[in-house]
Amino acid sequence: MNTETRPRHEVWRELISQHRQSGLPVKAFCQKHGVCEQSFYSWRKRITDDQPARFALVETSGAASNRPALELVLAGGDRLQIAPGVDVATLRTVLALLRERA
Repeated sequence: MNTETRPRHEVWRELISQHRQSGLPVKAFCQKHGVCEQSFYSWRKRITDDQPARFALVETSGAASNRPALELVLAGGDRLQIAPGVDVATLRTVLALLRERA
């Protein structure tokens, strides 16, 4: 990867994307690519914080009463089903944890 002509944030954004696709633990990925683990975590947090959370609207038919009131499809493909009457504080905590994981 040519890192001399590209801005650092672009280089790190690409590395972080490669890590997600690799399936490797962070430590192994960093060793393989010759980058510092602390720098990886720092840049991943910085890049993730710069991106707004992305949600997709999922339509459901009103006939199925056992289905969640709302389903969020997260950027990584995970689905979060939210039942009617969910505690707002709990939902905020779950969404914060998902952002950290991304």
